[in-house]
Amino acid sequence: MRLWRRRYQDTQQARPVEGPSLPDDSTVHLVLDLALRVGEAQMAGGAGAADVTTTILAVTNAYGLPHTEVDVIYTSITVSCHRGTEAAPVTLMRVVRSRSVDYTRLAAVEALIRRITADDTPAVEAYAEIDRISRADHPYPRWVATLAWAGMAGAVAFLVGGGPVLAATAAVVTALIDRVGRLLNRRALPFFFQQVVGGALATSVAVAMYATDLLPDLRPSLLIATGIVVLLSGLSLVGTVQDAITGYNVTAAGRTVEAGLLTAGLIAGIALTLRAAVQFGVRTNIADPLPPLIPEVPMQFAAGAATSAFFALASYAPPRALPVAAAAGAVGTTSYGLLALIGTNAITSAAVAATVVGFGGQIVSRRLRTPPLVVAVAGMVPLLPGWTTYRGLYQLTAEGDAAGLSTLVLAAGTALALASGVVLGEHLGRPVRTGLGRLAARSRR
Repeated sequence: MRLWRRRYQDTQQARPVEGPSLPDDSTVHLVLDLALRVGEAQMAGGAGAADVTTTILAVTNAYGLPHTEVDVIYTSITVSCHRGTEAAPVTLMRVVRSRSVDYTRLAAVEALIRRITADDTPAVEAYAEIDRISRADHPYPRWVATLAWAGMAGAVAFLVGGGPVLAATAAVVTALIDRVGRLLNRRALPFFFQQVVGGALATSVAVAMYATDLLPDLRPSLLIATGIVVLLSGLSLVGTVQDAITGYNVTAAGRTVEAGLLTAGLIAGIALTLRAAVQFGVRTNIADPLPPLIPEVPMQFAAGAATSAFFALASYAPPRALPVAAAAGAVGTTSYGLLALIGTNAITSAAVAATVVGFGGQIVSRRLRTPPLVVAVAGMVPLLPGWTTYRGLYQLTAEGDAAGLSTLVLAAGTALALASGVVLGEHLGRPVRTGLGRLAARSRR
């Protein structure tokens, strides 16, 4: 026994220490917690799991922790630092609880990441900065966001061919939905029921105006479709598809369940209200065909730009991002409109337009200091299938027509085409952006 113990001790003394040379324990814990908080801020802002993983690894590498493993799921982030054969690994986990979209916060986080990877910020200063960013209030008052949602609804109304009366009515109804949702959120009502209330409010106002003939020239179907676009715009469709494509299946499944549940709440609110209207003898007219985007390209350009700019403002984007979001919306809407004019089907048009938006956003985002997610999401918002969703629901609930299922499948396919097109465009744009960055660096030399 003594001989075996002596041999074991000799082996331990002779064996070289393997693994990375790391900072002290306090620095390791500080860097890992910093990386976790950065990743949490990105996840809360709607970034994909692949982007969050890449960011966390970039932060840990910048501060001397090269052997780090990252596991991102929808509700938590785990980071483990390997410290060789002589020390136990350090593992930290952080739960992502809040998901408040604030693009100003997201832009501040990305600016901090650029400074960290450029070795311009010590770890202690970076930690203090991410703490300040996480605790900061929204850059605009809440009433500004309400007006922005109202402006977005008015722009969408113009985009689908409505006039000033429809735009004004949609703006007022959307502002009401936002304020009611804010009140319900203070009461901690789950978001599913908030979507139910939002869909019911939009449909109730439209049906009431139709039944009372208050505004005879108002098409209630377009008013409801406008409300659907506004309520669908908050769903993280791009992040969901990106996670599924990049192999983060658990996170993609979580995002899919959340998006599906919120969409189901919206559908439930609309369907229940339409069914109640039918019971009271109120039937809106849906015999007219699906309205295309307004045929005038300049008006398409302007309405798409306004829709995306108002959406970015409602999502608390920084002022410098608003023109970029407007340009993305204009390009996406015009691309879709031109393809539709030559007879391209809706899903293909949506996919191509979203790819153009994603590609352009990936190219210009770094130079303009704007997160690519802002450009991507804002650019696809004007093309969300609000009218198609409403038509399918009306066919199922008011008319009892099974063809409504195929119409809803068309709406789901359009939404999927938008999200996947954006992801494809971003993927195609990354090598181009890298090449342009290298050319710019060479020219400065």
